[in-house]
Amino acid sequence: MADPASEVSPGVAGDAAALPEGEAALALGDAVILVRPLPYLKTADPMPMLRPPDLVDADEVGVVRELRSAGSLAVRFRRGTFLIAASDLRPAPTR
Repeated sequence: MADPASEVSPGVAGDAAALPEGEAALALGDAVILVRPLPYLKTADPMPMLRPPDLVDADEVGVVRELRSAGSLAVRFRRGTFLIAASDLRPAPTR
């Protein structure tokens, strides 16, 4: 019988098996960009609001500020902080 303390539950943040092969998990402070245009943006305010997608440019770099539940991240861009699914983000290229 396996030791329950050594088991990791599926879906835990940082679980490499839940990520696409070859991709690393995003952490606080990481620079990220959008993988694709989103239909809308959701603010990371205590009372979230839907905002138009043109507030974030396609090549704009944001910074991960919070790790939220259900695989979403609060990302700070030039025009605000928005809740974005981790699957819609990728690390920004270094300059």
